[in-house]
Amino acid sequence: MRVLVIGTSGAGKTTFAAKVAKALNLRHTELDELHWGPNWKPAPTPQFVDAAGRAAEAQNWVMDGNYSVVREQLWPRATHIVWLNYGRWTVFSRVLWRTTRRAALGTSLYHGNRESWRSAFFSRDSILLWSWQTFAKNRRKYQDLRASAQFSQLQWLEFKTPQQAQEWLEGEVLLCDGGLNLT
Repeated sequence: MRVLVIGTSGAGKTTFAAKVAKALNLRHTELDELHWGPNWKPAPTPQFVDAAGRAAEAQNWVMDGNYSVVREQLWPRATHIVWLNYGRWTVFSRVLWRTTRRAALGTSLYHGNRESWRSAFFSRDSILLWSWQTFAKNRRKYQDLRASAQFSQLQWLEFKTPQQAQEWLEGEVLLCDGGLNLT
């Protein structure tokens, strides 16, 4: 089983994917960790594509992320797509809370990176701004990909609220025996 969790920035992909991986006893790979190096420097594209491709070679995994540049390595190998398709205000409140908490606590992320007040609120590269500006584009992109014949082999599960996702996690994943119920 190979599960890819997608959704716009701030939807909670990593948190949800980690819960799914733990419940299914599968390895979890966060694409952001492969992409971002120290000091928020992005990995060179060939290095990132190679790292994601190596992670996707495993028999079973859970990954999360939205990187189009690695779609050709990941999506054909995935068996399931879990789309956290929450509303704009739900996502924005989540990313605002997460970013504020991380900046206040100085939370160390992958490779020692930290979110700062400056980068969150006073930068063109703000994750808050990015999440807001890319929301509609990401939603359209995933609707199109879901309808695409290219990825018709994938089993899709779309959650429109965090409550739906949590209920499914508690009711299906925690009780499953090697397979996901995508009804």
